[in-house]
Amino acid sequence: MAPVTIRKIRKAYGEVEVIHGVDLDIDDGSFVVLLGPSGCGKSTLLRMIAGLESVTAGDVMIDDQIVNDVHPKDRNIAMVFQNYALYAHMNVFDNMAFSMQLRKLPKDEIKAKVTWAASILNLTPYLERFPRQLSGGQRQRVAMGRAIVRDPAVFLFDEPLSNLDAKLRVQMRTEIKELHERLKTTTVYVTHDQIEAMTMADKIVILRDGLIEQQGSPLDVYDRPNNLFVAEFIGSPTMNMLPARIEAAATGGMGARIANGDFIDLSLTTGISIGQEVIIGIRPEHLKLSSEKGIKATIITIEPTGPEIHIYADIAGKEVCAITSDRVSVARGDQITVSPLADRIHVFDALSGNRVG
Repeated sequence: MAPVTIRKIRKAYGEVEVIHGVDLDIDDGSFVVLLGPSGCGKSTLLRMIAGLESVTAGDVMIDDQIVNDVHPKDRNIAMVFQNYALYAHMNVFDNMAFSMQLRKLPKDEIKAKVTWAASILNLTPYLERFPRQLSGGQRQRVAMGRAIVRDPAVFLFDEPLSNLDAKLRVQMRTEIKELHERLKTTTVYVTHDQIEAMTMADKIVILRDGLIEQQGSPLDVYDRPNNLFVAEFIGSPTMNMLPARIEAAATGGMGARIANGDFIDLSLTTGISIGQEVIIGIRPEHLKLSSEKGIKATIITIEPTGPEIHIYADIAGKEVCAITSDRVSVARGDQITVSPLADRIHVFDALSGNRVG
C-alpha cells in the first residue's frame, strides 16, 4: 500500500492543454474515484499516475517518491483496463501467472499466488478455461486477478465495467468494493457513472475540463455541491433547478420568488441579498406533493419504477421531477402543488454558478 500525491500536474498535447495544474492527495489504503463527463481529463490523469502518459509539468508521487521519469513497470502499480486484454491462447491460470512468469518467479510461488487470487475472485473452477469460454464478468475478474497477483502498492481501474450489462455492473462493483475492503490497497478508479462513484468510493473527485470542481465523500458531494455543475452532474434524476430572485419574506428573513410568482421561504440568511438573482436547487426526493401552500405545477409525464414513482412536471416553463413512494392517483395534465423540504434547498448564484447556501 502507498499514498499517491499529485502536485500542480499539467498535461498538454502541443498547444492544447487538457490538465490544468491539478493537486490531489490520495490517502494510503483509500478508494478514490475520478468522476466526470467524457473529455474531462480523468483517464489522462490516471494514465499519468500509471506512467502511460508523460507529465508536462508538476509531480506524481507514489509512496512519497516522485515517479515522473520512472517506467510504468517499476512504479509498483497494477492497472485494470476497460477492455480485458486477456491472452486468447492462454487459459485463466496462465493469464494470471504471465507477469510473474516474465519475472521468473519460482513455480511454487506463482501457483500459490494464482490459487490465492482465484479463491478471492471465485475463479478456482475456471483456471483451466480459456477467455472465450468465460462470461464478461468472469473475464473482468481474470483481469483483476492478473493485477492482484502482482501485490501492487496501487490499483488503477480505467472504466472497467463499461462493457458489462447492467446486472453484471451491479455485481462487479460490489465485488470490487469487497476486494478493496479485504486487501486495503490504495485504489484509483475512473468512471463517468455516478452510481459507481457513489456506491464504491471513499472519496469522489469530480473533474471538468481538466480541473477539479469538487472532492469529498460521496454524501458530502451529494448533499453540498459546490456549484451548479456538480449539483446537476451528481444525482439521478438530476437536481431540479429553478431561476429565482431573492426577496424579503413576510414572516421575516428572506425567500426566493420564482418565475410563476410562487414564493419559496429560505432558512438561510447569510450569503444572499435582496434582489440577487439565484438558482434554487431541489433534489427530486426532496420535492413532495402537497395539498397545502406550495409551488404550482402541471404534470408532464409519470414514470413508475416499482418502489418509487417519478412525476415530471412543468413549473414556469422548467421541467422538474418529484419522487414519491406513495401510490398517488395523478395523470398527465393534472395541476398539482409541490413543496420542497425547507432544510434541503440549495441556493446558487445565477451569475457565477457557485453555491451561496
